Amino acid sequence: MNSIIGIEMSRSVVFSTNIPLKFSQKPRSFSLLNHSKTLVPQRFSENSQCGLQRFQLLSMKLARNVCIKAALSEMKYPKVAASSTGPIPPSQLIQVVETAAKTGAEVVMDAVNKPRNITYKGLTDLVTDADKMSEAAILEVVTRNFGDHLILGEEGGIIGDTLSDYLWCIDPLDGTTNFAHGYPSFAVSVGVLFQGNPAAASVVEFVSDPMAWDTCTFSATAGGGAFCNGQKIHASPTAQVEQSLLMTGFGYEHDDPWAANIELFKEFTDVSRGVQRLGAAAVDMCHVALGIVEAYWEYRLKPWDMAAGVLIVEEAGGTVYRMDGGKFCGFDRSVLVSNGVLHAKLLERIAPATEKLKSEVIDFSLWYKPENYRTDL
Repeated sequence: MNSIIGIEMSRSVVFSTNIPLKFSQKPRSFSLLNHSKTLVPQRFSENSQCGLQRFQLLSMKLARNVCIKAALSEMKYPKVAASSTGPIPPSQLIQVVETAAKTGAEVVMDAVNKPRNITYKGLTDLVTDADKMSEAAILEVVTRNFGDHLILGEEGGIIGDTLSDYLWCIDPLDGTTNFAHGYPSFAVSVGVLFQGNPAAASVVEFVSDPMAWDTCTFSATAGGGAFCNGQKIHASPTAQVEQSLLMTGFGYEHDDPWAANIELFKEFTDVSRGVQRLGAAAVDMCHVALGIVEAYWEYRLKPWDMAAGVLIVEEAGGTVYRMDGGKFCGFDRSVLVSNGVLHAKLLERIAPATEKLKSEVIDFSLWYKPENYRTDL
């Protein structure tokens, strides 16, 4: 934990830069209609009807982007956390959540320096015995304490009562590829939703290196703040993209969203201090909450990837939203989390890129919601 405190203290140094951020500035006000004649060359407007149509389409796209930027600059971001933890007191719920995450982490810690038994769910999508044993250990803790709750595990799928107001989202080993190579970071992530909204969360991150593994435990309850190893944490106050360290992720499917995010990766790498890719969504979000990075985004995530991390970010003072600029819920297919003050500037590029994917009939409907599970969504 001392190393993390050192990193957090070092982030408090104020940096200055004269590099302008091209897309963080508000666009000038202008009328496309009034200026269309002066913007179109004479020979173009007279001799090329096809060219004029292309210009009109470009004008419409530019006007649409201006509207998007204006809307984002005035947006107020709704909270994703549950209004309460329901009939279960926060102290009782977080105790079980933390116990479940730490129990899974003990299984992973026992396996971390042993030979891996690796199988594949896809061409590069790994699963190890540690994933399965960790999930089994977590399930035992949850069912022993709340036998009537609904549970969604990455490895075991859905079990329990679909009429429950509580849904546990379990990632027994987030960052399995990193674990398989003995490379930090990876984590155990446990989040519980109450009526569809995050109510309590814990992420146990594995840090250091194969010679001296250690863990950091992040936790949060709705309205109760976010903590790392018992100390309250806060998102970064950085307000400029060019002074920010960002994070993203790439899934196993090399599809259109993957390609779109490659372009976003390039764009933000060009204007920020860098874009990291660790390969563990829960860890990435906890680092935003800790204040050592400013934002994280990714397509194609699942509820177990996000349920814990989004609550920890929000309770640390950050903001959680969908990548198209819509209100986030735990069953969505994309997420953008940030320190809050950078959110609109990031969405200026991320939202139009995501809208373009949607216009190409890429499915961004809710990934999965258990049948009969009651939510206020």
